[in-house]
Amino acid sequence: MDFVVVIPSRYASSRLPAKPLADICGKPMIQHVWEQACLSEAKDVIIATDDSRIEAAANAFGARVCMTREDHESGTDRLQEVAQNMGYDEDQVIVNVQGDEPLIPPAVINQVAALLSDQTRQMATLCETIEEVSHVFDPNVVKLVTDNNQQALYFSRAPIPWVRDAFAENREELPVGVEFKRHIGIYAYRAALLNRFVDWPLGTLESIEKLEQLRVMENGVSIFAEAACQKIPAGVDTQEDLDAVRNYLTQQK
Repeated sequence: MDFVVVIPSRYASSRLPAKPLADICGKPMIQHVWEQACLSEAKDVIIATDDSRIEAAANAFGARVCMTREDHESGTDRLQEVAQNMGYDEDQVIVNVQGDEPLIPPAVINQVAALLSDQTRQMATLCETIEEVSHVFDPNVVKLVTDNNQQALYFSRAPIPWVRDAFAENREELPVGVEFKRHIGIYAYRAALLNRFVDWPLGTLESIEKLEQLRVMENGVSIFAEAACQKIPAGVDTQEDLDAVRNYLTQQK
């Protein structure tokens, strides 16, 4: 499967300033992400940033960097600029790997790219089963529901599906026989879809849920969602997350 990986990376972070350059066992976090992506089958791995400090760090460890505008509202917009700058044709498959996923398994990068080997698909993503009831009610855990053909029906920060009878009686345990799916924020796109995305206005549902993938669905494009082939460790959003990754990698040495 012919694909490229783009890693959008911004310096600013409200919860963890300078997050991409945070030291993890002697390397900046963005280097760990890049190294994991380089272990995939991607023909190219590009770090997309608007910050000269990230550019300098990436150049120091040998990454390919594409400088982008500072006014992008989302990582998807930044991806489209990379696709445009690189002159990709409209069928090129681009995998968006988040810059705060230093432990992302290369296998899942290959997996999400391979989902677009079906030429009828324009966008794909991954999910996993939620195993803790607290995650179902956590708005920071994005849930999704799919149809019988693994097409996403909706993404939400709210508990979906809402198990009416079970939750009326008990919200301390997961209802028996109901699968809740957590969305994993890795995407594969065709460049053609990225070019359409940036021309669409902000969607109503997107603005409510603060989930940019809903803009795609509001404009009638299906998103294929498959269960991840490997467990994906949590990304880094907070200092506690960063400490956990540091501890994990220290123990692996």
